[in-house]
Amino acid sequence: MKLENGTALITGSSGGIGEEFAVQLANRQVNLVLVARRAEKLAELRDSLLARHPGLRVDVVAADLSQPGSAAELASAVRDLGCTIDFLVNNAGVGLHGDFAEQDAAANGAQVQLNCVTLVELTGLFLPAMVSAGHGLILNVASTAAFQPIPGMAVYGATKAFVLSFTEALWQETKGSGVRVLTLCPGATETEFFARTGEDFLTSGRQTPRQVVDTALSALDKSTPTVVSGLKNALLAYGYRFTPRKVMLEVSQRLVKSE
Repeated sequence: MKLENGTALITGSSGGIGEEFAVQLANRQVNLVLVARRAEKLAELRDSLLARHPGLRVDVVAADLSQPGSAAELASAVRDLGCTIDFLVNNAGVGLHGDFAEQDAAANGAQVQLNCVTLVELTGLFLPAMVSAGHGLILNVASTAAFQPIPGMAVYGATKAFVLSFTEALWQETKGSGVRVLTLCPGATETEFFARTGEDFLTSGRQTPRQVVDTALSALDKSTPTVVSGLKNALLAYGYRFTPRKVMLEVSQRLVKSE
């Protein structure tokens, strides 16, 4: 897939997988619109990228995408910048760890808003123009949590199952349109995700953001609707379909248990 000289909007780009997408796309001469809550981190990343790639255009938009209406506000900000988005990477996401009955209801609502609602709205705001142009990319970051329920992270697992189902449906709908749609399903990755949950779990076998993004970009020229990063993660994700539901729930609960 030709990426050079296009413009990519990357959410959750102030660290982890989103930051790595920015680095690797900049290496491929892709202009960037970087979106995250932390304005200072975005500015640091922009300066770093421009120091290495002075010919690129890198814009930053500080936004809290867990807020209702944030997708429309972001699209308006992009219009004000005069940018046409060729590639959309919906990477921003959050997870809460612990039993659902002990979690804050508003925090879970914000989790659904960020992981699902804003992702759908941003896709709906930018996909039609890509279809009209006959070229583009929608890359939605789900998780290996999408393949089975996750007791201990019940809402997070459900939101990622939504992202997987939604994106695979779009893949089918856009076949032949010239737009590439891909679901990326990382397993445990060395990012700030775990620190934000306030718990320590899945400490062994984590991939690096570079490994995850390498997997995603290498899949762009393939026909698959979904790619799982890491052989072990893929075996676990697809192996669940042959596992009795009761056993699957017990195994997935143990995997995310605090250490």
